[in-house]
Amino acid sequence: MTAHDTAWRFHAHPEGRVLDVRLEGTALKVTPLDGDRHGSTWALREQPGTPRLEWLGACAGEPDEAHLLAAIEATFQRHPAARQLALQSPLPTGTRLVDAGIVTPVEGALPTVAREAFWQWQRAWLPQPREPFAQRFVVTQGKRHPLRPAKPQGTVYRRHIPWLGKTLTLDTIDIERDLPAFHRWMNDPVVAHFWEEEGDLARHRQYLEGIAADPRVTGLVGRFDGEPFGYFEAYWAKEDRIAPFYDAADHDRGWHALVGEARFRGKPFLTAWMPSVSHYLFLDDPRTQRLVIEPRADNEKMIRSLGRCGYAHVKEFDFPHKRALLGVLWRERFFGEALWIPRADPTAASPAPARRHEPSLEDIHANP
Repeated sequence: MTAHDTAWRFHAHPEGRVLDVRLEGTALKVTPLDGDRHGSTWALREQPGTPRLEWLGACAGEPDEAHLLAAIEATFQRHPAARQLALQSPLPTGTRLVDAGIVTPVEGALPTVAREAFWQWQRAWLPQPREPFAQRFVVTQGKRHPLRPAKPQGTVYRRHIPWLGKTLTLDTIDIERDLPAFHRWMNDPVVAHFWEEEGDLARHRQYLEGIAADPRVTGLVGRFDGEPFGYFEAYWAKEDRIAPFYDAADHDRGWHALVGEARFRGKPFLTAWMPSVSHYLFLDDPRTQRLVIEPRADNEKMIRSLGRCGYAHVKEFDFPHKRALLGVLWRERFFGEALWIPRADPTAASPAPARRHEPSLEDIHANP
């Protein structure tokens, strides 16, 4: 077997670009796959505790920022337990990575990149990062909340999943393109068990048109290597039905999910898409400090899966249509504990044993 065959591979997507990262020995090579731009070469010194990333380019030059982001992300993927890395490289002109707190100068030593800070840098995963929307308050149906920005269009998040060897994307829903799959998923018995939205194509078109017209909610389609597998609804909690049941902050977000394709159900995929949805919602607005979710309270396995991904089990409460459990994920915990890395066991205790068997989140991934 050749060195080419044994190379460690990774794809990075900073600022919407596609960069192939290959590690052969200590040489980390970043090659664009979206054009004929030049590649770059780095050295990854795999020292204990704090890996060191060195740029091997021209002494008088500086690396492309996208290449630097790709090399940093690949280093943290290669060393998932590392909380920081040492960076031996000239910084791109403008030093916005320093200004943003991603790179920290250290007197008498190499600058460092903290994992917790880097994973909050929008440009590494969002093709079209947005500045925080200016805060102005409005009242909708008696609820006072910040005016929300226009909903995004197209691909909003892209991340390579090393243990699957696939790239996960979140795309805003396009009714004409996505309606056939959405219609089929809603009529799947395991999805219908929770969503209760079975019906004909006209009903499902009307449903999606309602989501498109609602400034509170953004419909998203998840894809692995371009193949659609599930549907997600991200909403602003302050205007949602969940708001009366806890102290909803102005920029809290919540979400619902279903995985419609059976072959994408199971733990390896769940540990890819669930943290990715959380990651996207935290990146979309840096003022978002909490994510909330409200699965059925008697679905023990689903709640345990949420615990693996960092959602604390706060309390049970009653919606008109179900008894629910409030799950909350804090920004500080997600980034501080690197919750995008799969965990073997729940990180929070489960509530009382289920009163009756429900399909697990690993089985159906549905929580309307």
